[in-house]
Order: sequence, then structure tokens, then C-alpha cells
Amino acid sequence: MINREDLIKIGNFNKPHGIQGELSFSFTDDSFDETENPFLICELEGIFVPFRLQEYRFTSSSTALVKLKTIDSELQARPLANHEVYFPKNQIRSLSEEKIDSWDYFIGFSLIDEETGEIGIITDVDDSTLNTLFIIEKNNTEILIPAAEEMIVRIDETGKKIYVKLPEGLLNL
Repeated sequence: MINREDLIKIGNFNKPHGIQGELSFSFTDDSFDETENPFLICELEGIFVPFRLQEYRFTSSSTALVKLKTIDSELQARPLANHEVYFPKNQIRSLSEEKIDSWDYFIGFSLIDEETGEIGIITDVDDSTLNTLFIIEKNNTEILIPAAEEMIVRIDETGKKIYVKLPEGLLNL
């Protein structure tokens, strides 16, 4: 059985494209292109269902047309339209070795400062401006912390913890 905590959202299926069962796919993370794993996962009626990726072609830097193995017509593809697409976290390339492509990966992680201790749980990521921010919920208060690689000391993916060294006074703002 596939569990939500083992997955990361990488995009959305849009509408079917043509009559052969292709789907337009808007992605926020192109990890599916950099691994041997041939599956994309959708949540259908509360169950995570893997679909074998037969082929795909990029149409822009954030969109691709995908053909799934068992989907052979526009009629079969239509029920997948507007569904979120997930990918197994354990198939995402090592974060410590390469630049992080999607900060959304860290939603649900605890953020821990080396000096002050646990700050809280990352509930969302604000990437609407040049400076991406972790949104942290603690005691019914929203705390904004810059998502900057240079502040990250280490990442415990198994324990879902990010250890950071924040500039002095940042939490007092």
C-alpha cells in the first residue's frame, strides 16, 4: 500500500491531449525525468494509484505531455484530468548532493535551530517572491523563516527534521 508520507507532490495532470490518451502534465519537480522509476502516482477516491509512464515529451520548462501505459484513449484519460501527481520520496535524487528543486519537499518537516532548539513544523512554502520562505505554525502563530541553503546545517530525511543556524535576532522580528 502506498502512503501519503512516502510521496511528494510533483505536479498536476491537466486535460487530455488528443485522442491517444496523452495528458498534459504541469510539474513543479522534474525528478521523474532523472530516475529509473517508471511510475507516476495519483490519488483516486482516497487511494494512491501508480501509473506506468510509457513515454513523455516536454513542451515547456514546466509542462510535458505524458502517455501512461494503460490509458489508450481520451475517454480513459479524462478521469485523471485535474488530479495531483505524486512521486516516491525515496526516488528523488539526494538533496545534499544537488541543488534543491522544490522547497515543497520539506512541508511537514520540523525546523530546528542549533542555538534555540525546535522552531516548529513547516506547514507551507511561500515562493511568490525572490526570497522563498518556510511558513511555520507554532502556538497558533505563523512564523516566516527564509528557505536558504546556506542556513541549513543538515537534513534528517528519515526523522523529517531540518537543522539550521539562523542569524542572531531573526526569531525576534
